[in-house]
Amino acid sequence: NLIYGLYMEGARWDPTSGRLAESSSKQLFTEMPVIWLKPALPTSEPLAGCTLYNAPVYKTSVRRGTLSTTGHSTNFVLFIELPSEVDQ
Repeated sequence: NLIYGLYMEGARWDPTSGRLAESSSKQLFTEMPVIWLKPALPTSEPLAGCTLYNAPVYKTSVRRGTLSTTGHSTNFVLFIELPSEVDQ
């Protein structure tokens, strides 16, 4: 499945390095490229020389919502692991 129309807050996607990077000056929201969700078994080994960031995906830009029994906001959808230039 392909996902489009997502925005990153406080960071940006660097198409050259294929990783998350610090946001550009005075730019709070940046559009993410199309993301391909490919089912796979969980792995404990990240890519060599790469830090993974668990980016939360919300239904709206407002993160507020009622806490569900999982402890997440009802506005929360899933985490997407994204390669990053910065450690969490």
